Order: sequence, then C-alpha cells, then structure tokens
Amino acid sequence: MAVGAALGGVLGERAAALQPIGDLFIRLLIMAAIPLVFFNLLAGIAGLSDLSVVGRLAGKILAYYLLTTTLALTLGLISMHLFRPGDGMALSQSVDGSAGEVPEVLQVIADLVPENVFRAFADGNVGQVVVFSVLLAVATVLLPDEQRGSLARGYDLAATVFRKLVDLIMWTGPIGIGALTAATVGSYGAMIFGPLATFLFAVWAAQAAMVVVYLVLLRGLGGMGPVWFLRSTGPLWATTAATCSSLASLAVAFEMAERRLRLPRSVYSFTLPLGAQINKDGTSIMLAGVLLFTAQAAGVEFSLASQVSIVLIGLILSEGSGGIPGGGLVIALIFVEAFNLPLEIAAIVGGIYRLIDMGSTTTNVMGDLVGTVIVARSESPATGTRHP
Repeated sequence: MAVGAALGGVLGERAAALQPIGDLFIRLLIMAAIPLVFFNLLAGIAGLSDLSVVGRLAGKILAYYLLTTTLALTLGLISMHLFRPGDGMALSQSVDGSAGEVPEVLQVIADLVPENVFRAFADGNVGQVVVFSVLLAVATVLLPDEQRGSLARGYDLAATVFRKLVDLIMWTGPIGIGALTAATVGSYGAMIFGPLATFLFAVWAAQAAMVVVYLVLLRGLGGMGPVWFLRSTGPLWATTAATCSSLASLAVAFEMAERRLRLPRSVYSFTLPLGAQINKDGTSIMLAGVLLFTAQAAGVEFSLASQVSIVLIGLILSEGSGGIPGGGLVIALIFVEAFNLPLEIAAIVGGIYRLIDMGSTTTNVMGDLVGTVIVARSESPATGTRHP
C-alpha cells in the first residue's frame, strides 16, 4: 500500500492505468468468496449436534448488528452537526430522474429468500446464499447419522479446497492492493484538499469513532486486546481499504477468523457472511452524512423527530448496499430523495465516493469481525481471553 500510494503520488492521473490489475484482484476474491461462504457455512452447521445453537447465534448477532448500526447512524448525524460541511456549499449541478424508493421492511426480509438459488450464486447475493446454506445445513443435520456424516465430510473437504484457493489468490495480494492504492491516490488524492475536504473529514471522523467503539466492545465483551487484534488482522484492513468491497474482503475475513483469531467455524461461517449483507455501519455513517450534507447545502434543518426517522429509514436502507464497490452511492441517493431533498448531491459526492468507501468498507467489515469475536466468546468463554 505504501509503494502504491507513492507511485500514485508520482504518476498522478496516469496511475489510473493500473486500475485493471486491481480490478482483477477484486474479481478473483469475489470469485472465491461465494462458494467459500456456501461450503464453510454448510460445514459449520452440519457439524452441530444441537440445532438450537443456530437460533441462539442468530439472535445474538442480529441484536449486535441492530445496536451498532443504530449507533453508527447516530454518530454520522452528530459528526455532520459538528462540522456542518454543507454550509455555504451551492448545489448547481442537476441530476435527472428518480433514484428509487425506500423498500418496505417485509420486502427486505422477503428478498433474503431466493426464488432461484442458481441466480443467487450467479448474482453474488450473499444474503440469499446464506439463507439457502442454513436451510440446506439444517436439512443435512436432520438426516440419518451415516448420510449426515458423509455429507458433512464432503462439505468440509470442499471448504478446505476453497480456503486453499484463497491462499493462492492472496499471493497476488500485494500487487493487487498496490495497484488499487496507486490508482486511488493518483485519481482522487488531490480532492482531499478540495471543497469537499470538510465533508470527507466529518465522515472519516465518525467512522474512526465507530472503530473506537468496536475496540472498546472487543476488550470489554470479547476479552481480546485491541492492539493484538489490529496487528493480527492487518491484511484484512489493507484489503478492505484497497478493494472497497465487503464481498471481496469476505474471503480474507474468513482466513483471519480461522487462522489468526482461531474462532469456531460454526460461528464465523454464519456471522461474517450475514454481516456482509445486513451489517453496514460504515455505510450507515455515509448515508447520514450525505443526507445532512445535502440538507445543509439546501438550507433545510431537521427536527429531532425527523432525525429519528432518518435513523429508522437508514436501518432499512443500509441492508441493501450490496457489498460491492460503489454500492452505497445509489442507496444514498434513495435516502436523499426519501426526504425530498435535491439529487444534485450525486454530482458532488460521486466524485470522491471511492475515498469515502475506503473508510465505509473497513468499518463495515471490522464491525462484522468484532461481533463475531463477541458472539464466539459468549458461546465459549475461553475464546479470546488468551490474547493480550
């Protein structure tokens, strides 16, 4: 990353020529991520003797995700109120058309169930793959012992093969991450010092505050030292910042959970892919930031009741940002339109969105991993306590 950043600074916009190398790295990770999620989840649940564990894990991790996302939206609002980056910003660029509508809660839940499992795999829809995997794993557990044992061994072998594939892909990691960093610095570096600097700083400040919250929770509830955690999982944060993709980073998150943090597969194989789909704390901060930035630029002030509505709608919308680079920008536009604010913000924020997305993706994935550590320790109190 350091070499890539230096190269981007020297080459400037010419460093964009390295983007295809980085994009190839992202494609390789996404290629491995979906089957890795599928077989790891099958192997993890099929190895359980008590299906009530699945319900208990789901209850714990969903409660964690709901609380942290609510806090993230609140931090985003607070940061924008403190820095007020939209004051004095004139919106002069128009965007035609409609960005979309806020989905109904029941529709969000229904969309997690695939009509066609093959399409879910082809589209990389992590939420639908998780639902199908859980149902198939439960069906496996209910089979007679002999049949169940054969399938469980097959799932485990397939999961091992895909973990080995991720190992091979990660050998190209320094090149891919370096190319992505060079392209980002070369193309967007100068914008850090432009008129959007205050907005970018306000979003990053809120995301940094969320990281501090995670580390406090990690120590208090996870029994794991924050410094040890960050040092051990360093490759993951390099990947999230460079790829800006929760889905591409998912394969690396599995590796960190398995080999660095030594977490139980039955826990991380369920919580991490679920988090990649529905837990978007960094994206939630961005959503609140874009909305208030637009409101301030348009001279609109929200009441306390309106800001409660912002949090509730943000909870629904953050689930749909996709886990791919740039996926949150469309959701941000829907958020802005839901409050009858001008969509001109698209032309402004879109220009620096990758810089925002670097922090969003890193925050998203860190929230998933910290939640996984906390749930794993609640299931087995010895987990995490051995780490300084």
